[in-house]
Amino acid sequence: MKKLLLLLGVSLTATCAYSQSFMHGAGVAVFVEKYKDVDAGTAVGFTYSPRFNFVESESMSVSVGIPISLAFSGSGEYNSRTGASDDAKLGILINAPVMVNLNFGAGSSPDNESRFGGFIGGGGGFHWGASTEQFDQNGNVKNVSGTTFGYAANAGMRIALGDSGKNIEIKASYFKGVNEGKLDLIGVAGIFNF
Repeated sequence: MKKLLLLLGVSLTATCAYSQSFMHGAGVAVFVEKYKDVDAGTAVGFTYSPRFNFVESESMSVSVGIPISLAFSGSGEYNSRTGASDDAKLGILINAPVMVNLNFGAGSSPDNESRFGGFIGGGGGFHWGASTEQFDQNGNVKNVSGTTFGYAANAGMRIALGDSGKNIEIKASYFKGVNEGKLDLIGVAGIFNF
């Protein structure tokens, strides 16, 4: 027990020896959803990306964050003969994975003065999707969305704006659901970090 407490104390001291900071940003995102064998479509929405740098140096940092995205989708074709929509779908999704990222260059820390930078990371988390209506060509209702947990990966680049520590981030992400729906979610986001 004493050895475990000593190890925990040394780990906390080593982690606290580095500077730490909270950073966040907001932007827009586009997602493409696919459940098992059914393409659920494209969703457009907003993302808020908070992160905590728990290890920082002048040129790099390691962070943990939860990029939360809320997106909406809708599609359908109007049938003039029946006066109804064929294959209509309205949907909403919330994606919230916990990500551990290696950040370098611009945006890796508030004090980094690089003009360009990037990040790469992975994690896992939660996805909730609700499709309010989805009809096939025969008028049968399909339910292809739902709640799932899974694995996530992301990577992107950052471009610094002036000397203020603010930057623009362009990010690509992938989320793989592990339940029976077998969700594949591919995302692209543009985020302003402040």
